[in-house]
Amino acid sequence: MDLTPLNKLLDLTGKTAIVTGGALGIGRGITYRLAEAGANTVIANRTLEEAEKVAAELIAKGWKVKAIKTDVSVETDVKQLVDLSIQAFGGIDILVNNAGIFPSVPVHKMTLADFENVLKINLEGVFLTTKYVSEQMISQGRGGKIINITSIDALHPSSVGLAHYDASKHGVWGFTKNTALELSQYKISVNAIAPGGILTDGVRKLQASMPVPGGVDPEKILEGFLAKIPMHRMGQPDDIGKVALFLASDMSSYLTGSQIVVDGGVLLS
Repeated sequence: MDLTPLNKLLDLTGKTAIVTGGALGIGRGITYRLAEAGANTVIANRTLEEAEKVAAELIAKGWKVKAIKTDVSVETDVKQLVDLSIQAFGGIDILVNNAGIFPSVPVHKMTLADFENVLKINLEGVFLTTKYVSEQMISQGRGGKIINITSIDALHPSSVGLAHYDASKHGVWGFTKNTALELSQYKISVNAIAPGGILTDGVRKLQASMPVPGGVDPEKILEGFLAKIPMHRMGQPDDIGKVALFLASDMSSYLTGSQIVVDGGVLLS
């Protein structure tokens, strides 16, 4: 049996990847690693200016990156994303469903609109991109890789106020397994990454918005949170970017329908 040379296992040259929500936080970490590995990388982002800024930075490194304004919850936007990606790079080989929101609202204060908005972006958005990108992958006849960003909340709740978020991430995990079963016949693998606490701007804003009882030191709260993580640190976007590169590459050639937990060991506690 011929083995892929080591220097080619992580080489994505000639492949095209779409990263939804690829301009910030975890998405940016993933975008960086895929572009660095040689992939033509499309940053699909609701805010075009953010995507264009990141694209310019990566293009300056000599990498091939394109920014496309996309709201993954809008079907026409997703169809346009697929069309423009094909126009730019000739096809699509990798899809990373990273776009998501996590507003903190207790259930008794949550409105139906709050709940529906989270599911529309976090779950329906994954359906729409998977539907249209997988159709393109099937027509190309060369297989593909779909990577869904779930959360450890798909396995265990992390905090009060995220019931809608947790419901969406449980849904994405179920969707991942079923589409892996369906698409394997076309040599399309579908896997998930479940991040734990990753230190992004979005997480910092969420932490800052959470009410702190009078007389309680926020630093002590953070120390208590870190104490629950066996590795005693928050994750960085690149911790997820490296795992996404593994799943996008030939390193994961016999892997589908799996979820990789990247949480510093927090679920062990």
